[in-house]
Amino acid sequence: MATKRGAEKAKGEQPGAEAPGPAISFEKAMQRLEAIVGDMESGALSIEDMIARFEEGQNLIKLCTRKLNEVEKKVEKLVKKGDAIETEPFEAADTGEPGAKAGSDELF
Repeated sequence: MATKRGAEKAKGEQPGAEAPGPAISFEKAMQRLEAIVGDMESGALSIEDMIARFEEGQNLIKLCTRKLNEVEKKVEKLVKKGDAIETEPFEAADTGEPGAKAGSDELF
């Protein structure tokens, strides 16, 4: 009986190449993205593997963007008003990049 890992190797896929689930942390997603970039830059992948890595990377980018947007909504800044310190919602700073929209899920 073939194992999942054996089936992945037989198809030329990397373990963990499936779409990331919501349980993956931002940090783990970024580490995987860095590994994907390294794999793709090495020039050792077949075109099929390059496409698979690209698709996996796109899914990871979406996940990271979603997680960053969730965190941004939770962040509050402290503001001193007279003698009291109050909180108010954090508003993302304008990056100065053309086409950049605060709170947008679009990267490109």
